[in-house]
Amino acid sequence: MAKVAINLSTGSIQQEEIIVGIDLGTTNSLVAYIHPDGRRPVAINDQGRGTIVPSVVHFPGGGEAPIVGTDAKDYLLTDPQNTIYSVKRLLGKSYQDLGQHAQDLGYKVIDDNSEGLVKIRVGEKFYSPIELSAEILKELRIRAEHALKTPVNKAVITVPAYFNDSQRQATRDAGRLAGLEVLRIVNEPTAAALAYGIGLSPDEEKTVAVYDLGGGTFDVSILRIQQGIFEVLSTNGDTYLGGDDLDRTIYEYWTGQYQLATVLFQNPAAQQQLRLLAEEAKRHLSTHESFAADFAGTTLPLTKATFNELIQPLVERTIASCRQALADAKLTPADLNAVLLVGGSTRVPLVYESVSAFFQQPANNSLNPDEVVALGAAIQADILGGNRRDVLLLDVTPLTLGIETLGGLMDPIIPRNSKIPTKAGRQYTTSVDGQVNLKISVYQGERDLVQENRKLAEFDLRGIPAMPAGLPKVDVNFILNADGILKVEAIELRSNTRQAVEIKPQYGLTDAQVEQMLLDSLTHAREDVAARMVIEARTVAEQMLYQVERFVAKNGQHLTEAEISQTTTGVGELKAALTTQDKDTILKAVDELEELTRPFAERVMNISINQAMAGKKIE
Repeated sequence: MAKVAINLSTGSIQQEEIIVGIDLGTTNSLVAYIHPDGRRPVAINDQGRGTIVPSVVHFPGGGEAPIVGTDAKDYLLTDPQNTIYSVKRLLGKSYQDLGQHAQDLGYKVIDDNSEGLVKIRVGEKFYSPIELSAEILKELRIRAEHALKTPVNKAVITVPAYFNDSQRQATRDAGRLAGLEVLRIVNEPTAAALAYGIGLSPDEEKTVAVYDLGGGTFDVSILRIQQGIFEVLSTNGDTYLGGDDLDRTIYEYWTGQYQLATVLFQNPAAQQQLRLLAEEAKRHLSTHESFAADFAGTTLPLTKATFNELIQPLVERTIASCRQALADAKLTPADLNAVLLVGGSTRVPLVYESVSAFFQQPANNSLNPDEVVALGAAIQADILGGNRRDVLLLDVTPLTLGIETLGGLMDPIIPRNSKIPTKAGRQYTTSVDGQVNLKISVYQGERDLVQENRKLAEFDLRGIPAMPAGLPKVDVNFILNADGILKVEAIELRSNTRQAVEIKPQYGLTDAQVEQMLLDSLTHAREDVAARMVIEARTVAEQMLYQVERFVAKNGQHLTEAEISQTTTGVGELKAALTTQDKDTILKAVDELEELTRPFAERVMNISINQAMAGKKIE
């Protein structure tokens, strides 16, 4: 007997499993789907709470579940150490990537003095950006399921065009941890173009600019669309410029004009109130000529002319990025068929006027700028679901392809559902001093541990020059051709040593086996990620022990007996933590050893620099 699914929210017969489109944003996130009546994309508004979910996660403590979204946002000022925001900026990043920006965050980002991915400390627990992003995605999934009255297990998630492979894979992992099979990672400008109806016709050829000014970030992309294929010609922007900065100009203007600095310094709640008033003023001035509000007994006025004057330098910075993006694409404004606006901050009239003037044509803002990326993701999901017969869907690779890294982990290179032909790569290094050979093991599958995946090939990159650990740079590239033949090559960049292997197509798996591997990856997602986190924590700890013990052996003469004793104790505690197999215990010991050794490590570095300046030889 055939089963028929009925969507309880619409009352209609559901012919296919719902695949949602998700815009995972720095400031706000949304989820959308294709409504069965009319086949049009709709942003989901669960229980009338609005379509927008702030990308904020608060940890109440006491073992309570994290709070996500609007309710979490209220804790940004009252409990900043336990309230995580802008986690998208941390995805796929190391502490070294963040640089000075790490100091600007209101919560603790762990510096393990390495190129490992960042960890966020909340109380006694440590979280990766993947786990935190998963909490936001889980909230979106729950809202979708509640509104649609049906399970949601598959999604298309958007990312900025400039996201690298590591950041895209981190986004995919976050989706899987949230209980979603991520069918495709799509560039945000591509999703925006789809939402505006561009690229849906296979014989369409257009070149468009997508100007995206969100709450915390700005980027502009130039796309060429030919025969259903979206090519990013150039991208530019500023990951620390957005609507929040427009609000800040009003906040600072009022603070200076009306001598509010003392009131604000003494009262954190007043700071939040003034920020909210600044945001309200910005929104009001999009449709009115003036704004006024009472704050602590003082009337704060603002005209549109003054507002435009305040934000002009910020808007000009976005236009400079547009100018550079066009130059990089070797195009002029006359070469563009359309300019598409994305992000809530594009509602500001000066932004619209400046963009239209620069590109010498009226910018298209006919869609809700907050929702446009999620709507485009829903259209892409509909294409992947096979519901748009008029759109060309290129062949895709059925399972993720990757290599084994330290601790028996699978490092994905080409994610499943990547269009073929395709090419992707990552850079690796050695983990032991003087290592001259590197074993490359190629796997296929969706699990975090290679032992759960299928081994395809193995080869050795021999003849790497003997160097200290971390110095050799080995590029591993996967080239998957249109016939599904995978070529894997490894190149040591300093010596140009190279080795390659070819693997035949389809790899002998039946459709049933592929389906089982996908099902297993979702069923075991949480335990897989937990195992991965322990292995990654162990790797960080072992690297820290190696560095600290080598440092003390080389620089003991510059350390006091107390410092050596403290370090020995810290090393012992970290070695003891390694026996627990508990991620948080291990990372806490790493953090404490790093904090302990940092002061005298910096002192020894200064001594070394002074000796170098004096012309003395340093080991």
